[in-house]
Amino acid sequence: MAFFQYNPAQPSQENPELHLLFWGKEACAPGHAVGPGIRDVYKVHFIHQGKGTVRIGDNVCQLGPGQAFLIYPQIVTYYEADPSNPWTYSWIGFDGTEIPQLLARTRLLPEQPVFPMDLQIMPSLVEHMTESLSHAGSLDLRLSVLLQQFWAALIDEFPVSPDKARTDFKKQDGYIHQGLEFLHAHYSEQVSISQLAAYMGLDRKYLSVIFKEAVGMPPQQYLLHYRMERACKLLRSSSFSIGEVAGSVGYRDALLFSRMFKKVVGLSPRQYREQAQEEDINP
Repeated sequence: MAFFQYNPAQPSQENPELHLLFWGKEACAPGHAVGPGIRDVYKVHFIHQGKGTVRIGDNVCQLGPGQAFLIYPQIVTYYEADPSNPWTYSWIGFDGTEIPQLLARTRLLPEQPVFPMDLQIMPSLVEHMTESLSHAGSLDLRLSVLLQQFWAALIDEFPVSPDKARTDFKKQDGYIHQGLEFLHAHYSEQVSISQLAAYMGLDRKYLSVIFKEAVGMPPQQYLLHYRMERACKLLRSSSFSIGEVAGSVGYRDALLFSRMFKKVVGLSPRQYREQAQEEDINP
């Protein structure tokens, strides 16, 4: 039995810093599996009871009550309920430009996405979100507060490390924030990582190291994934041609764009658009 709810409150800006997209809960059938596949947004699952398996690349984790896992965008993920004691989990999905900086304040990484669930807010989080639907006038504020509370609790309970947080956070977080702002502002242009490093006044190798440590991938890979994330949104929500979408995310060559899109997403831009349109017709 499953419950799923989209957030009816739309973000106030085109590229919100942090926005809740959906939430839900399910008591899974034995062996119920999802994937392997990728998502365009971040999604956290909280395990309330039962067991299951999560596989990301070559990493396989057996999880049970009191644990949670984060699905990263554009990372192939597979998860399956135990055949004899299937899990019940709840989930929230979100995106936003602030997420990489928030993740940099935790120990979570794409290849290490599991964290403890013993946070006061998490077991009843989706119930509080659902309850907020009865407050139409303040719904956006209530859901925003709940999502902020989740992040605050996660950072407090699963910080990158006490020593590292004290000594490195201010300096390196400033660099990462500056770098992300630059990439988000210029992703549609012919921007290079050398230009980013020069703009920040940092050695390119040093920038790559701290960027990968904070965000989970080097800046060139992050730029690629961010461009494809923006391309996915354009393909879903507009009638622009593939060439126009390519130009909008920094590619002069539509064939190169299509090749890189398929490498990251697993489908050609045309296939992705057709699949998205079919999902809209048959949700």
